[in-house]
Amino acid sequence: MSKPKKPLALLAYLLPVAGWLYVFLFQREDEFAIYHAKQSMALTVAAVLAPVAWMVAAWVIAWVPLVGPVLGAFLFALVILAYIALAVTWVMGIVYVLQEKVRPLPFVGVWAERFSIGG
Repeated sequence: MSKPKKPLALLAYLLPVAGWLYVFLFQREDEFAIYHAKQSMALTVAAVLAPVAWMVAAWVIAWVPLVGPVLGAFLFALVILAYIALAVTWVMGIVYVLQEKVRPLPFVGVWAERFSIGG
């Protein structure tokens, strides 16, 4: 692995879609930046999927008489919890970049390593 370019890897976290697209399209030779761009992409996908999963589950549960709508509303607390976990994970990713570490992030890191985009 060549000398890591921290600003490019940091860009992937600070500008979620534009940052990792820039790294994937124009910085394919920088393995460090590609690694963190994949991690950032996994965070972004998880942040989009959390409320979508809740909407689908709440819609299905809403058909249960009496308790369905209330239970669906309580499930929204899981979305809030997921966003708190993703925010902590996002900060950890930035810290890993600043420390020049190539370490998978909690919750999404192993999933991100499966992406075959880039280097």
